[in-house]
Amino acid sequence: MISVTPRMQQVGSPPITEVKRWIAGHTFPAHRPLVDMCQAVPDYPPAPGLRQYLQKLVLRPEVAQYSPDEGLEIVRTEVAAWYARRYCGAPTAENICLSIGASQAFWLAMLLVAEAGDEVIVQKPAYFDHPMALDTLGIKPVFVSATADGGSDIQAICRHITSRTRAIVVVTPSNPTGRVLSAAEIEELYQCASTHNIALVLDETYNAFLPSDQEPHHLFSKPDWGENFIHLASFGKTFALTGYRAGALIAGTALIRQALKIQDSMVVCQPRITQEAVAWGCRNLDSWVAYNAQCMRERHDIFCALFADAPHGFELCASGSFFAWVRHPWPELDSWQVARLLAEQAHLLCLPGDAFGPGQQRYLRLAFGNLKGEDMPAAVERFGMISPSHG
Repeated sequence: MISVTPRMQQVGSPPITEVKRWIAGHTFPAHRPLVDMCQAVPDYPPAPGLRQYLQKLVLRPEVAQYSPDEGLEIVRTEVAAWYARRYCGAPTAENICLSIGASQAFWLAMLLVAEAGDEVIVQKPAYFDHPMALDTLGIKPVFVSATADGGSDIQAICRHITSRTRAIVVVTPSNPTGRVLSAAEIEELYQCASTHNIALVLDETYNAFLPSDQEPHHLFSKPDWGENFIHLASFGKTFALTGYRAGALIAGTALIRQALKIQDSMVVCQPRITQEAVAWGCRNLDSWVAYNAQCMRERHDIFCALFADAPHGFELCASGSFFAWVRHPWPELDSWQVARLLAEQAHLLCLPGDAFGPGQQRYLRLAFGNLKGEDMPAAVERFGMISPSHG
């Protein structure tokens, strides 16, 4: 029998897969259908023009072929131009390696800067894939709690830096809380990383969904930004292409050259049709992206207002972009138990807080990308339907 390595046996299971197993094979009644607040997926399809473009692409033989490891230059140039329209300063095509989603970009970043036995500081609550990847690689995640309002505790992060620390990892807008770090907070994080000559790794998967009054950070305007800054991107959320796995690693050119060694042996290149979709989106969909970002903000506001007024005992602690981070009312139960009660008694799926790092047993993550405004009152009512005594 094949023996799985002890390290892999210690890595946690994918939480979304675990939660969805609870309802496998279940049939839900018409009066209480399943409400899925488990995964952050846009419920709207790609733009009609993009879908029409992709239909024509599949007839072109070259679209079925390899591209350069880092992606087609014309695509990376379009991505760089997209950043130039949104950030103060921008990467060039040479700073970009297109990846299989932001998750693969994270793997590239970690393999570049850390080895087994090294440490990486991870702000918690943390996006669950990041600690899973670090555990798989034998890199120690050092969890540092966010501030009470979900910001970065810069002093605590600096105190946790040791001779083995290789990077600081932060997600903004946060997955799971939705909290957006200000440009000033990100500048402080960058200065901390630069002072200690380590990498600041920002996962900005949801950067197209910033609040309308929130300015992006200014790191790309620094002439030497590539010395200590790595950016992770996901156009899957931006252009509703999650199944296309449209990510990017953005870093200094020297780091990108080294990343291609890993890229070639891991995936070779991002699929050509995905690259074409990203380039078309960057060229044509600014207004479409802005419209959907506004719609998501409206959903967020509707959900938060409804949730705050409902008599269910849950507390809304933080929210933004696709997410709400809530505290459940039962100190004797952990978050896995409460999430399962919601699934089985209220037919509502969400993720337990414990999936996002240690010490999160009183919290749940709700993702409302799947919920239109008219569906939210019924979804919020579900939180008043569960009873631990009947679990």
